Amino acid sequence: MPSTYSAIYFHIVFGTHDRVPMIEDHWRSRLHEYMGGTLKGFEVQPLAIDGARDHVHLLVRFKPTHNSSKVVQDLKTATTRWIKSELGLRQFAWQTGFAAISVSPDAVEAVRRYVNSQEEHTRNIVGATNTSPSAGRQGSMWT
Repeated sequence: MPSTYSAIYFHIVFGTHDRVPMIEDHWRSRLHEYMGGTLKGFEVQPLAIDGARDHVHLLVRFKPTHNSSKVVQDLKTATTRWIKSELGLRQFAWQTGFAAISVSPDAVEAVRRYVNSQEEHTRNIVGATNTSPSAGRQGSMWT
């Protein structure tokens, strides 16, 4: 019986346009839920979604037929439309690029913990520096 086995995991990170802190606490969880549902609609398995006011982290499992650029582009398009229509934030936009790092099956749980701790992680960075969430990143997508 022919079958295909794949274990294609990605840690994906992208930010708001110019890393402007536009994702508000009171609707962030709704955004993450919408992202998860949208990914499922693309037949992508969301394993973890979290982030901060200016970026999101996702841990996902792809099928071999998925194209990461297309999935992220379609996810950004769908979420931008949702944010503008549901929340009325007409000026909202995501950055053009993204990071997609492959994750070995052995590292999935560690990356899941990292993604799920983004809100706390960002709060600790802000508290330690006593500045805005994007200060000191120097363009890094990994905070």
